[in-house]
Amino acid sequence: MSIFDIFKALEKDKNEKTGLNPPEFIIAGLGNPGTQYENTRHNCGFMAAETLADIYETPLKRLRFKSLTGEISIGGKRCLVMKPTTFMNNSGDAVEEAAVFYKIPPERILVIYDDISLDVGRLRIRGKGSDGGHNGMKSIILRLNSDNFPRIRIGVGKKPNKDYDLADWVLSRFIKEEGEKLETALSNSAKAAELVVEGKINEAMNLYNRA
Repeated sequence: MSIFDIFKALEKDKNEKTGLNPPEFIIAGLGNPGTQYENTRHNCGFMAAETLADIYETPLKRLRFKSLTGEISIGGKRCLVMKPTTFMNNSGDAVEEAAVFYKIPPERILVIYDDISLDVGRLRIRGKGSDGGHNGMKSIILRLNSDNFPRIRIGVGKKPNKDYDLADWVLSRFIKEEGEKLETALSNSAKAAELVVEGKINEAMNLYNRA
């Protein structure tokens, strides 16, 4: 028996003892682990996952599937909320591992991440689509062999000028003047995530895909 099989048996035993069903939905917020990356623009996905977890009073501290995880229930559906610790470019390793373990199809995997093409505070929700040049999404699409999964993009603002290094920009921190817009975006991303899990993605798009 492999370690994977042992882990699965332990999970099944835990669920039987607690009377809980296994997760049927994954919510993955993308970012980079480590204090040096905290509160950077590239870690908006982590912030969104933490915001959602805080609402349900469920800390994301259990390390599994190469992620810090927690489980919540939205509309009667049990959800695995995860922050991959693989670093952004290998986010797909973590998402795929959890999806295979729980037999969760792509259409029930919600990914939340940063987008430099959107102003700070704006959201874009879609049911599927390309990676848009985002390396974390590129990794997930590759590992799932599908782009047919919902996603919430959180605006982090464009580079100050065309010569500004992209890596330096996404790894920079938000300035004080952007704080209120960011807080609103994170709160709205949590509300949108709830609607997506409940099968109301069109409602989420109508409410939060604002110009």
